[in-house]
Amino acid sequence: MTILYRGPLASCDYDCGYCPFAKRRDSAAQLRADRAALERFAAWVGDAPERVSLLFTPWGEGLVRSWYRRTLAELSHLPNVDRVAIQTNLSARPAWTEAADLSRLALWGTYHPDQVPYDRFLGRCRELHARGVRFSVGVVGLPEHLDAARRLRGDLPEGVYLWVNAAEGRTYTDAEAADWTGIDPLFGYSRHAHPSRGAACRTGETVVSVDGDGEVRRCHFVPERIGNLYDGSFRAALGPRPCPKELCDCHIGYVHLEALPLYDVFAGGVLERVPNLPPFR
Repeated sequence: MTILYRGPLASCDYDCGYCPFAKRRDSAAQLRADRAALERFAAWVGDAPERVSLLFTPWGEGLVRSWYRRTLAELSHLPNVDRVAIQTNLSARPAWTEAADLSRLALWGTYHPDQVPYDRFLGRCRELHARGVRFSVGVVGLPEHLDAARRLRGDLPEGVYLWVNAAEGRTYTDAEAADWTGIDPLFGYSRHAHPSRGAACRTGETVVSVDGDGEVRRCHFVPERIGNLYDGSFRAALGPRPCPKELCDCHIGYVHLEALPLYDVFAGGVLERVPNLPPFR
């Protein structure tokens, strides 16, 4: 089973104007609640009979919080965990990864050119690579990011994939798309939203979304509850179900559509967005 976990954490050390997630400063009480929710989830994983792969998709930045760093490292050592990954801006120092099983840990990093000095971000990537941490990095495909993305693609260590997300609500001309495809050969999957109503999807069957209260949904984008993690009611609800949404335009959603070949494209790296392709340069 693949689980996408998103607890109540919403605070972030960045403030990107193009981010679709509303940012706020979490109070001390909210941070304690997030920590307790994460610890409860980790305890469930440790006792779960299923083999699981985990992707943490916090609204904010998790790795600046000690409980996320510690929990990811601990989960990577559990015998029933095949992969544990998190979406992150890579602002946290990578030394915490020393405590993790690097055969199971992975990072999905995002570069925000207007939020972090270029050399600092590139340095994080090079340090992760030197430490043997599996990761991808990417950017949002805004015109003002194009030069920085090209520079990063040229400077990243060989074999590190740089993905490009189409900016929300933006339409790309063929020439613009060609520029971004020159950086990310898989940009075509992000360029257009995918028609999904009635389509077969792995979410709700072998992939689920879980919030801080343990409420289980098929994915982050369909609000219908199918059960709860902690009372076990979700298990009886697992099964094939067609997508109820007209369109799916986010990678963590459409990657699971059965009509797309992305489980083959990202074989072995679906959660951390690392494709099974020849080394990138």
